[in-house]
Amino acid sequence: MSFVSLAGQAAESLFAVLFPSDCRFCGAPLIKISRLPVCEECLFAMRPIVGGVCSICGEGLVSPSAFSGEHSEPRCGLCRRLEPPFAKAAAYGSYDGGLRELIHLLKYEQVRPAANVLGRMLSEVIGGLKPSFGDDSVVVIPVPLHPGKLRQRGFNQAELIARATLKLKPAGEQLMLNSAVLGRRRDTQSQTGLSSHQRRENIRGAFFVTRPRDVEAREVLLVDDVFTTGTTVSECARVLRRAGAARVWVATVARTLKINTQHAVPDQDEESRLAMAAHG
Repeated sequence: MSFVSLAGQAAESLFAVLFPSDCRFCGAPLIKISRLPVCEECLFAMRPIVGGVCSICGEGLVSPSAFSGEHSEPRCGLCRRLEPPFAKAAAYGSYDGGLRELIHLLKYEQVRPAANVLGRMLSEVIGGLKPSFGDDSVVVIPVPLHPGKLRQRGFNQAELIARATLKLKPAGEQLMLNSAVLGRRRDTQSQTGLSSHQRRENIRGAFFVTRPRDVEAREVLLVDDVFTTGTTVSECARVLRRAGAARVWVATVARTLKINTQHAVPDQDEESRLAMAAHG
């Protein structure tokens, strides 16, 4: 095969990657040139959680008022029995469907423009948490990867999403990113299929604080792409609290829900923001 033919094929492949003709999710033709190979219809179908969840961990509730008890806001059975090491965890949407696929595009296919849309979603979550932060600045800490996995993947998806979020205003005004203060000393095995006790033992001792003075007496916002069982963020929060953090909040793009809950239809303004993030 001639050099010209090879060069032509390479150019076509590069063009197909940069300017895909079809949506990666539904296969529909992309009307607009976009850095993200996902159509607007699929983006707008990723609906935010609006209610029916535990006020502490964000798990779905059988009934919004089922476990209010002595608390002014409803809590799930687990959070009523055991106080989590974090003050509150919130997520944009349920970890399924298009949102799950979008996160996988970033994590496993290195489609980095997906971080812009995920960052826009995370900014909505942080906006909901901000009234609880107080007036002081908040230290934003992405959940770290083990150095070996970081080298293999080339980036930490939680940090990319956090950086995309902090570029937005007003979400970034009170927030200060510190991706070096929390480290991971052990590459833990997958949590899939493990019991709750096995998950806790698997993750125990995996994280450490490099500079306690950076979090001492500070409000901390822990950021990750997905909240699954909560074992990872709970261990991170526990380590940060032990190092002196005043309170730890958790914001994720998605959450695994054992019980289905209410999802909102994004309004026109939110759809416009997601579309701009996809094309930006």
